[in-house]
Amino acid sequence: MKTLKIIKIGGNIIDNVSALQQFLKAFATIDSPKILVHGGGKLATKLAQQMQVEVNMVDGRRVTDQETLDIITMVYAGKINKNIVAQLQANRCNAIGFSGADGNTIVSNLRPSKPIDYGFAGDVKQVNTEVLEILLNNNVAPVFCAITHDEKGQLLNTNADTIASELAIGFASTYKTELYYCFEKNGVLENVDNDDSVIENINTESYKTLKEEKIIFEGMLPKLDNCFHAINHHVSRVCIGKSSMLFNTNSKHTTITK
Repeated sequence: MKTLKIIKIGGNIIDNVSALQQFLKAFATIDSPKILVHGGGKLATKLAQQMQVEVNMVDGRRVTDQETLDIITMVYAGKINKNIVAQLQANRCNAIGFSGADGNTIVSNLRPSKPIDYGFAGDVKQVNTEVLEILLNNNVAPVFCAITHDEKGQLLNTNADTIASELAIGFASTYKTELYYCFEKNGVLENVDNDDSVIENINTESYKTLKEEKIIFEGMLPKLDNCFHAINHHVSRVCIGKSSMLFNTNSKHTTITK
């Protein structure tokens, strides 16, 4: 069974021109089939402020009204996505940009308005791999932004970590899928003020303890919930850390296991 690497990058790479260039140059060298998933970085917030559209966040998540949806679609599926694809082509890596609507690849449900109304936010319902498998078999790398659709003509803002996790699960029956979350830290940290305090392995039991002891909390919890969702649905490897973990086996990072 072939290995498929699904790699999610966040704002720390997207917002830094040289970091993005370096990452994409390295990503292009990965031999196995690969899918890249990217978030939105700070650009959507910056554009919203320029257009005098209020940015409303609840628990670190963006409330997506119609104006905000228009902006993030322009930024995520437009500027950021196409810039990444163009840079990959420059590095001789054939790539195609995707939202979940393209090829009907990711279908979502509108998130319920209770207890918090996040507006046009989507929760992934289904991943359709057929179109993507054709591309992967022809050495083309799909590049996903954080936009999906509901099959009724409505685009939905969808968490990029969740998209990466659901894609990995969707391919787990046909590939040995590996899921990598790349962000600005070396991994999940025991002490947030010490970059070297990486917890190298987290399993279901230790995760429960780390939560109870408030060592892991707030923003890291949704990311880790996505990790465990993947590892419990036949994804063979799930890791969190800096992008260097993809290319240097000695690079410290966190591995999630059952």
